[in-house]
Amino acid sequence: MTGRPGRTGNGRSTHQASAGELLELVRSGRATTRGALQQVTGLSRATVGQRLERLFRAGWLREGAGGPVDSPLGGRPAITLEFDDAHAIVFAADLDTRHARAAVLTLTGEILAERSGGLAVEDGPEAVLGELAGWLADLLEQSGHRAAEVCGIGLAVPGPVDSDTGRVVQPPIMPGWHGYDIRGRLARAFTEHTGAPPVPVLVDNDANLMAYGEQRTGYPDCSAFVLVKVSTGIGAGVVVDGALYRGVDGGAGDLGHIRVGADAVCRCGSRGCLAAVASGGAVARRLAEAGVPAASGSDVRALLAEGHPEAAAFARDAGRLVGDVLATVVTLLNPGVLMIAGDLAGTPFLTGVRELLYQRALPRSTAHLDVVTARLGERAGLVGAGAMVVEYLYAPERAEERLLALGV
Repeated sequence: MTGRPGRTGNGRSTHQASAGELLELVRSGRATTRGALQQVTGLSRATVGQRLERLFRAGWLREGAGGPVDSPLGGRPAITLEFDDAHAIVFAADLDTRHARAAVLTLTGEILAERSGGLAVEDGPEAVLGELAGWLADLLEQSGHRAAEVCGIGLAVPGPVDSDTGRVVQPPIMPGWHGYDIRGRLARAFTEHTGAPPVPVLVDNDANLMAYGEQRTGYPDCSAFVLVKVSTGIGAGVVVDGALYRGVDGGAGDLGHIRVGADAVCRCGSRGCLAAVASGGAVARRLAEAGVPAASGSDVRALLAEGHPEAAAFARDAGRLVGDVLATVVTLLNPGVLMIAGDLAGTPFLTGVRELLYQRALPRSTAHLDVVTARLGERAGLVGAGAMVVEYLYAPERAEERLLALGV
């Protein structure tokens, strides 16, 4: 549609809702019967039927059980309409610095097959993305699905991403990835490993996609949601009114490079960054200096799980440093939920965060704030990446374009 919709004399919009817009109404639950679609859109019964027929032919909608009676005069229960999540699947992958996780998911986020293993981002995008595509081929076989059913690929990476281009921008912990065409390489690798035509590839920061996955599945009514991931680095994802807030070029949420006055050298080359003193890597260094074998955030996580006293003490110290910074974040954004995720997400770190956060932030800013740990754990990035692909492909305008390409 182009131009601004007008109004009729009775106040109805003259905009003629497309099939893609009807799909959006059904998917969101705002209108799930033919009568409800007529009422919301102002379209005639015949026009709604024509639009729905296109969605049925594409396999995107199905009829469910009888729902509430549409008419106030009574009659038979109206047949409900449902998004058919069986017509396609999504591949999602979540890269950490030394480890990766990948899965095949339904369009509604159910994980059908999953794999994790060592994969170092420092090996460079060519090798890493080629390996991920190989994982996809194996996961498809494991799930019993075909490559032709994959409608898109979502990838979470541990660095800032320009959402317009899908390229990583000056990532401190991803050497060799700056400006690389991730979308193109992964699409080609998908074809090389499966023989299927390329599919859309979407890329975003890992903390962003973890936040998106956690907010959508656990806190859909929270209008301001912040997730802080503390692993090798420190980053945050912000979801406002159900949409990711990325900033001008994908740099929003880069908490790890806020200066906190320390003298430690950060991997970005600067001194005094929060990540240099409060990340999983920083805690691992403190433990190693104290004679406790630890080389990474995952080592710290294992020690915390064992109840190691020095690991717990250092994690609490790190939490206090992060909590001091988060007092400003909470004052600025006034979120309803502040979620802690990553290698250090546990009681000692969370205790430290709360100590400084509630001490430094105004009571008004924390009066309705829940400070919690992640619900989805290591799967949050996968769920968020899958949801990103689905929301992109089935957004009204793009859905309409895809319907036309399908010839329906």
